[in-house]
Amino acid sequence: MRHARAHLGHLFGYLPLQPGYNKRLRNAAGLITTVIRTLAVDTTLWTDDVWVVDSTPVECGRSRETAKSKDFETDLDRAGIELLRPARKGEPERPGARLFKPLRQTIESINQTLKGQLDLEHHGARTPTGVIVRVLQRILALTAAIWHNDKTGQPIKRSLTAYDH
Repeated sequence: MRHARAHLGHLFGYLPLQPGYNKRLRNAAGLITTVIRTLAVDTTLWTDDVWVVDSTPVECGRSRETAKSKDFETDLDRAGIELLRPARKGEPERPGARLFKPLRQTIESINQTLKGQLDLEHHGARTPTGVIVRVLQRILALTAAIWHNDKTGQPIKRSLTAYDH
């Protein structure tokens, strides 16, 4: 907003101040989610039968309440979604363990993209709603890059190199 006000203000009739921008951003969470889904559905990757979600602690999502929540697991069970995770030290091997090793590099690559190129850990949010919408912004950016790379036939769908200038 500071850059827009200093360098592009003449192009806009009104630019909200930071609190107004943040309010509009928080209110846009539903719209951002819709756009993410619309882009994702329109890729060849959408029909994969396995989706990988990693729970590596990221500063914006690591809370005691989240970690202890049983409601989340119950909702997933009702939706027919099975979460697989590696066994912790001292636990017996869990279902799906054979899937983790080959996927580890992919998971780490995605986490590094979100935290590095998309600056996830420096989101600047102060409320849970603000954190959510800022995480959604990063996921939207990654989804848009995947969609574009898929549509233009790029061999590596998750690459942001062309956009990282």
